[in-house]
Amino acid sequence: MLGRMIVRWQAVREAARGPVVTHALIAGCCVVFVLSPASGLNPVYGTGDQLLANGTAYFRRWGVVPDELFTGSGRAALTPLTALFVHGSWLHLLGNMLFLYVFGAMTERRMGRAGFLCFYVCTGYLALAAYAAAYASSDQTLVGASGAISAVLGAFLYLFPRARVTSLFPFLFFVPLRFPAWIVLMFWFGLQWLAAHRAASGPGVAYLAHVVGFSVGFLYAWARYRRGTRVGRPVTAVEGDSQP
Repeated sequence: MLGRMIVRWQAVREAARGPVVTHALIAGCCVVFVLSPASGLNPVYGTGDQLLANGTAYFRRWGVVPDELFTGSGRAALTPLTALFVHGSWLHLLGNMLFLYVFGAMTERRMGRAGFLCFYVCTGYLALAAYAAAYASSDQTLVGASGAISAVLGAFLYLFPRARVTSLFPFLFFVPLRFPAWIVLMFWFGLQWLAAHRAASGPGVAYLAHVVGFSVGFLYAWARYRRGTRVGRPVTAVEGDSQP
């Protein structure tokens, strides 16, 4: 009986030390999405043309509009923060949350809860602001946690380069293969870099925000933890079409 109580107490303590911030961010994004017009589940926004109109207004209110961000408006200045919790579709949401779930937990444990939350918010804001600055004349809205999650990937690459990652690559018929994290994440970054250079015509998928976020995340981890010990341990991830 005493042994069982000790085991249960240890399990409770271990759960308390878990990636609370990562799970809270995922939960927050999911709740916001379900309540938004993009989910199609909230009857408040109506159906058909009314839903489309309400969705457009919703994204312009909570998303980043590049040609409004640097006008000095206080409301516009807050949109890179609110946009981190807004997603445009189920696929957009699930792809981002998958990456955050897999790579956020270990990064949070390394940085600590407060440090990880600050890192996530600040890098996410910077990535979206950098993208808006590059397309300052655009009136298209930008939403999603991609920039912040890309920063998490960059930090993970520095902190856990030898962690082995199980990945699914479309061009290999989605056969699960295990690679060191540095191979998978550098491959992902290379794709984002190439896509960002090809997206010169204007906003679409925010590849530039991915590149900025990843770079800032890696550089922050290097500056903050370069005198510490980097570790490598097994971790499972999925690398496919639904990328942040």
